[in-house]
Amino acid sequence: MPSAKIPKRSTDTDMTPFVDIAFLILSFFIMATKFKPPEPVEITTPGSVLSQKLPENNAVMISIDSANRVYFTVLSEKDPSKYDAIIRGINTSQNLGLSPDEMSNFRKTYLVGVPFGGLKQLLATDFKDQTKLSQPGIPVLDTLNNQLVWWIKEAKAAFAGEKLNYLIKGDGLSKYPTFNAVVQALKKNEEFKYNLVTQLDDVPVGTALYKSEQEKK
Repeated sequence: MPSAKIPKRSTDTDMTPFVDIAFLILSFFIMATKFKPPEPVEITTPGSVLSQKLPENNAVMISIDSANRVYFTVLSEKDPSKYDAIIRGINTSQNLGLSPDEMSNFRKTYLVGVPFGGLKQLLATDFKDQTKLSQPGIPVLDTLNNQLVWWIKEAKAAFAGEKLNYLIKGDGLSKYPTFNAVVQALKKNEEFKYNLVTQLDDVPVGTALYKSEQEKK
């Protein structure tokens, strides 16, 4: 009885659909990923052995660089209108005469480190070019003209009814009087709790924290 001949088929697999899917997945992650903007001010924070994830929303970041210049940053990814409320309040309380375009640019401004008199120039500059401007810092050392008090006040008003986190990021070379002036600005707004942003160090061997971390592994 003659045996049936099975036709030979090619073992090659068409990879075109898989390549298309790979590019679709890659495109999705590229579009969905949010990259952290480069910090325009270099700040080297002191070390700490405790780690806590920084809030990315409903937070105010107050930065102090090595030259004791103070900067103000708002973190509000979920509700960008908070930026509008803050800058409108500052514009009204300080009578700055900011234009609608200048106030709109505050949403894209990563940080503010100028006196009220220099705010109009900062916000009139495209946010991509703001890093080229020399910011002298927000005046805080004069107790009668601690301008950070107003920024915190307007942030509180914008986030009224919501929890607002306060973060202080100070360079290791910054001086105590500037740090104290920042704390005083918080106290004048009846804010007594804040988090210090530090650089994570290794837990010292033999300490209670080290033993606790080892038990979790």
